[in-house]
Parts: sequence; C-alpha cells; structure tokens
Amino acid sequence: MKKCIILANGKSPRKSVITFFQKNGFDTIICADGGADSALRLGLTPDFIIGDLDSISKEAIKKFKSTSKILQYKRQNDTDVEKCLKFAIKNKFDEALLIGVTGNRLDHTICNLGIVLKFFSKIKLSLVAENSYLKPYTGDFRLKTQKGEIISLYGFDKKTKITSKGLKYSLKNISLPFGEKESTSNISTSGIVQLKIKNGIIFVIRDFNFIKKYDLFQFD
Repeated sequence: MKKCIILANGKSPRKSVITFFQKNGFDTIICADGGADSALRLGLTPDFIIGDLDSISKEAIKKFKSTSKILQYKRQNDTDVEKCLKFAIKNKFDEALLIGVTGNRLDHTICNLGIVLKFFSKIKLSLVAENSYLKPYTGDFRLKTQKGEIISLYGFDKKTKITSKGLKYSLKNISLPFGEKESTSNISTSGIVQLKIKNGIIFVIRDFNFIKKYDLFQFD
C-alpha cells in the first residue's frame, strides 16, 4: 500500500510520532503550506509542500526549495489540507495520516475533523493529535486491544447504529448523535473489541502511547 503523512500547520507533533509511522510504511511526507515550518523545526525533509503558500516562512522555502517539490495552488475553495489530500488521491496513495491538524484555532480543528468525514470514501484516513489516535470506521470490524484500554466512540446522526462486543458499556444497535449522546471513555474487557456500524461513519479515538506500547496498531 502507498501511504503518506500530511503535516499541517497546527500544533507541531513530536518527531518520534512521525518516525514511528515512517517505519510502518508512511514513507512520504506532504506538508500543507506552513506545515513545512514544523518539518523544519523537527529536522524533517518533506517530499512535497502543497498549498496557497501564504503561511510558509521564507526560511522554510529557502531550506526546502532544492530538496522538496513545492506546489502552489492559489484557489481558495478548499483548505491546504484538502489540497494535500486531493494530491494524494490523484497520485494513487491508499492511506494518509493527518498530523498537526489541531492547535490554537478551534475553527481549523473542527474543519479538519470534518475533512476526515468528507474524504472517508476517497482515501483511508487516520489522525494523531497530542496523545490521541483517531480513525473513522463503518461496517463490521475488530479492534486488537488490551483489557482495560480506554476507547471512545462518536457518531454524528441518529441513523448511524452501533453494536459492540468486548466493551464494558455495551452498545446494542444504538445511535450516538453528536451533541446528544456519546460513548466517551468506554473500556475494553478483552483482547478484541468487535463493532458493527450501520448507515454511517463513527470516530474511534484511542490513546496513541497505549496502542504503541502494546503493539495494537493495525496496519494493512
């Protein structure tokens, strides 16, 4: 599978997070505009820098102009992260990890969470923010877990129905409409959590360090 990391202009991640995913097949780094400044601070060299280029510093442009492919798209009907995702899809990437997509701007954070939903059917996505690992799901799937792991689930409308097996607070064909009901800080009771999602998409949020420690990542 062809995988990439999209590094946005939000709160800079730890370099160890990026190198972990690089070792697991995410070997292309795409910076969304000012995300290149995060790459510069972290000592990383992006393969591509994409955006309208209104946020990237002159220092980053000077540093990367000979080592990275810089693509400027001036259109304003999509965000820099969306521009990166559209590039990834056009270039046949199967999966993208979004990182640096949260920070001081709550509107940007909400927008980027919405992008995960918007592009769900086009490319496989996941997201790391601080110590959280978010992945969207639909259909039937199994999570490799460890008894006692905290797992949170979020739906978005009443038509999406969720059934679980292996969680302390079981879900039986119920909806978790945003702003009305959620399954925050649920707890796994065995080594496998089974989930069945009908008529929609949910977000599953887990502790990044926990699943890294116990080797619970599922890389296809």
